[in-house]
Amino acid sequence: MVMPKMMINLRKLGILLVLTVVLLLGTTLFALSYADVGLTDIVGEGEVSRVVPDLSTVPESVVEDATALARELFGDYQDKYNDFVSQLLATYVEARDKDFVVIFNSGGWGWNLPESSPGWRSILSGIKSELESLGYRPLLLNYRRTTQSLRSVVDELAEVVRAYPSKARNLARQVEFLTSHIPDLKVIVAGESNGTIFSDSVMRMLRDNPRVYSIQTGTPFWHKNRALERTLVVNNNGIVPDSFSRGDIPKMLWASLKALFGLSSDEEDPGRILRYMRAPGHDYRWHYPGVYSQITDFLEKNFGSGRERY
Repeated sequence: MVMPKMMINLRKLGILLVLTVVLLLGTTLFALSYADVGLTDIVGEGEVSRVVPDLSTVPESVVEDATALARELFGDYQDKYNDFVSQLLATYVEARDKDFVVIFNSGGWGWNLPESSPGWRSILSGIKSELESLGYRPLLLNYRRTTQSLRSVVDELAEVVRAYPSKARNLARQVEFLTSHIPDLKVIVAGESNGTIFSDSVMRMLRDNPRVYSIQTGTPFWHKNRALERTLVVNNNGIVPDSFSRGDIPKMLWASLKALFGLSSDEEDPGRILRYMRAPGHDYRWHYPGVYSQITDFLEKNFGSGRERY
C-alpha cells in the first residue's frame, strides 16, 4: 500500500514540476514577445509631445531615418511603430538647438518620474546648473522604460536578469539617431539603482560613439559595470556606505525590520529599494559630499572647455 501511494505522490510532484516549467517558459516567451516603446518626458514639463508641432521644419532625411528605425524595431506592431516615430521626431525637435541631452533612467521598475526620486531630481538640477555654467544649453529628459502594468513588470523582470538586451537597444538607437542628426550634440545617459544596469548596457552598445557619456549612482551589488570609458559610477554618497551596492544584506534586513516596528525614521535610513525595503546609504542627493564633488569633477574634466564657447 505504501508503494502505490508513493508512486501517486511522485506522479503529482512530476505534474507540478512540469506545470511550473511550462508556466515559467510561457512567462518568458510572453515577455520576450513584448517590449515597451519607452516614454520620454521633459523633466519638469511632462511627456514629450506625440505629435511634432511642425513637420515641415524637420528635414526629410531625418523623417526617413526615424521611420526606418521604427520599422526595424517595431515593424510588426503598428501602434508601437507610430508612437516611436512621433516621439523620436518630437525629441529631435526639442534637442536640435541644444548642446547636451541628459537622459535619466530611474531605478525600481523603471516607470518613475524624477518627482518620485527627490535625490535625482536635485542631481539633475545640479547637472543642469553645472553645464550652464560651462557655457552649454542642456535639455533634461526622463526615460520611462516600463509602463505601469503587470505585463510590463513581467517584461522588466525578463529584461533585468539579462541586462536589458532589448530595452537598452531601443534607447541606444534613439541616442545614436540624435547624435547622427544633430551636429556636436553630446548625450549623458544617467541612471540610479536598476537604472544603472540599463545605462551600462546602453553605454556598451554605444562604446564607439565618443559623444555619449554616463553618470550612474547606486549600482546593485550583483552587477559589475563593464562600460567604464566615459562613465562615472558613484557608489558612495560620502556620508553612509551604500549597503545595496556593497551587498550588505544583514544591514538591509536589520534596517527594514527596525522600520517595520517603528524603531527608525526616514531621516535615519533614507535609502530604499522598491519603496519598502530599507537600504542605508542607497540614497544620493546633489548636496551630499560624495555626489556633487565627483559629478562636478567629471563634468569639468570632460567638458570644461565649454566655458570658452560664449
